[in-house]
Amino acid sequence: MNLSIRLTGTGGAQLVPAFGCECKACQRARLNPDFRRRPCSAEVRYNDAVTLLDAGIPDLMDHHSAGSFRQFLLTHYHMDHVQGLFPLRWGVGEKIPVYGPPDEQGCDDLFKHPGLLDFSFTVEPFVAFELQGLRVTPLPLNHSKLTFGYLLESAHSRVAWLSDTAGLPEKTLKFLLNNHPQVMIIDCSHEPRAEPPRNHCDLNTVIKINEIVRCPRVVLTHISHQFDSWMMDNPLPEGFEAGFDGMEIALE
Repeated sequence: MNLSIRLTGTGGAQLVPAFGCECKACQRARLNPDFRRRPCSAEVRYNDAVTLLDAGIPDLMDHHSAGSFRQFLLTHYHMDHVQGLFPLRWGVGEKIPVYGPPDEQGCDDLFKHPGLLDFSFTVEPFVAFELQGLRVTPLPLNHSKLTFGYLLESAHSRVAWLSDTAGLPEKTLKFLLNNHPQVMIIDCSHEPRAEPPRNHCDLNTVIKINEIVRCPRVVLTHISHQFDSWMMDNPLPEGFEAGFDGMEIALE
């Protein structure tokens, strides 16, 4: 069975277009829905099972009916990555497993009133587990809240999901270097900057990361309208591409 990932959102909390902004990227997105960016998230498909990677799209229930996916895999508990869970939890039916970091605070009252959601599936850094035959390894990231990326592995495919982060911790960087992902989907919120941003990557940071990891295909996500504007006038390096909402990434 092939591993595939569909990017359901490639924006940050600000989204594209950003409220009130008249930059050329936001104007383009208002005119053409293909350039809109929803909260950073994805659908992972393997062995006929669907895993929803983050749940920040507010109308998530309109896109995923009951029984159409097996579980959630969360990177962290910031609102733009979990807000779709709030109405869904009050539905009817079987419990839905939620895998994520051991953040005792979570987000608002999700843990206190979980409804359909089962938050008992906490994961630990570098301790691999399986989802319907897909091997998943949590990777610590640099963010303002406890956050994990994930290496997703089948028999012949490896994909690294690395959002949200500002650079990478040394142990995560070494792990990726040793495990050779074929595709790296990584937070790149900002255009190249003289000083690295504090909470998300800029393009210079991602380039430096890949000088070490040497991944042949780097897909950028968590993209801001400022970075979109920059990309309208500047090419990306070879092997780098900007993700977009609806993008399909299939691995043999």
